[in-house]
Amino acid sequence: MFFGTSSESWNGQSSKRHGGATEDNIAPYTRALEYAWDTRAELMDILECALIEKAACENGWEHVLESNDKVVVLASARHRAQARVESAPAGDGWLLEVSGELLQQELARSCAGVIEHLGIIFPARNIEGLASLLRRAAALAQSLPNQVAQTYKLAVVKELQEIGEKGTEIERLVKQRVGQDTFRQALMDYWGGACAVTGIAIPEMLRASHLKPWAKCGCDEERLDVFNGFLLTANLDALFDRGLISFLDTGLLICSSRISRQDSKNIGLKDGLLLRWLAPEHLSYLVWHRENVFDADG
Repeated sequence: MFFGTSSESWNGQSSKRHGGATEDNIAPYTRALEYAWDTRAELMDILECALIEKAACENGWEHVLESNDKVVVLASARHRAQARVESAPAGDGWLLEVSGELLQQELARSCAGVIEHLGIIFPARNIEGLASLLRRAAALAQSLPNQVAQTYKLAVVKELQEIGEKGTEIERLVKQRVGQDTFRQALMDYWGGACAVTGIAIPEMLRASHLKPWAKCGCDEERLDVFNGFLLTANLDALFDRGLISFLDTGLLICSSRISRQDSKNIGLKDGLLLRWLAPEHLSYLVWHRENVFDADG
């Protein structure tokens, strides 16, 4: 048994959909899986295992920890997560499971057809679907808090060794630059390379916006926490940084009274703009931003 689920656990017990999926938007394929718990997963042949391993290597999972006719277990040097791939009941595609509750929760946001049954299961009907799931899971695994802090620490050590100079000021500048680059990449990974509000996916237009500013954070873990920021277009970033906009706990964008209706229209601040999603882990930072940065009354 791995991550709390194995082929033996598909045994006829009830399941429920996860991550906002509904009866209307779950593919018939996924619904069929929900009624197949009493069917043991098909065994995988060597070619199928090789196909899975190739897709994994190309999408952020370059280490194969186990590969046999029942399961392929994957890992990576770039993050600490692991993934398990099994054949689906009746051999109709594959089932993906990833380690870590937070990673499962965030990956579920990207998948309408998720099944929850003694853990969260991500079905893929074909190799393209499996590759897409693995790619998204790897990006998230690299962006979530503990991994980002570890990546930052290793990058700082490497940079200082390459420079070969010592001094408090040099170290401070290196830490700040590496930290900003690491934080931006984490947000790019977490938000799928697109603005958290508009969905614009032009990297040159995107900025890593802290909810609680770098200088106000008490430790590197807080500064680098992917939930302490949003990936925003340059105009939204400027407004957010200066306290001219913020967000409610529902994700609704709110404006300072300093922004006139005409200015709102000119810069594209339409009524009803929302964050694409909002995790519970964002909320404490968002409260801080509204209380300490947002200038509601001008």
